[in-house]
Amino acid sequence: MIDAKKSGFKTATIMQSTQAAPVGHHRTADANASPRLHELISFAVGDVQYGVDIVAVREIKEWSKVTRLPDQPDHMRGVLNLRGVIVPVVDLRCRFGQGITDVNPAHIIIVVQIGERQVGLLADRVIDIVSLDPDKVQPVPTVDRSAGADFLSGLISIDGALIALVDLSRLLPGEPASAGAQPPAARPAAQVRNE
Repeated sequence: MIDAKKSGFKTATIMQSTQAAPVGHHRTADANASPRLHELISFAVGDVQYGVDIVAVREIKEWSKVTRLPDQPDHMRGVLNLRGVIVPVVDLRCRFGQGITDVNPAHIIIVVQIGERQVGLLADRVIDIVSLDPDKVQPVPTVDRSAGADFLSGLISIDGALIALVDLSRLLPGEPASAGAQPPAARPAAQVRNE
């Protein structure tokens, strides 16, 4: 699990139920919260904030050494044995076209469920658990899209911070688009793009 002192994030919060909280606030037990709100884990890769649907997150753990496999793309850092399950670890910085992460003990691995398998996402740090209204998600601009934009499902601004929503179904090569748990918050953005 994450060392709360290193990340400034309390891991116990992750284990709570997924009741919605007011937009931009920490999750609390709020029986009056709107059922239309969705929660995500926000995290950083460099200076950019990203988010994944909290429902897809299985675990957040400290960086631990991985076993590199031969003939893998640079963004595949290797695999780790997580209580008997072999989990591939994706370097998000590299996958988003920003170079290979120079890992240190402060980095974290967010273990997510993509289709039938668990995948580790290497990131710099966890920021928060936030709630959002799916109707406020904006599409990713299509003008001069960078390599990383292909892996995003939308953008949302919460408390002045822009969070890029990661589309887990597009993160792994050869993964069918329907195999991943697409964040509920991303659906409106995808619908806007298709209109």
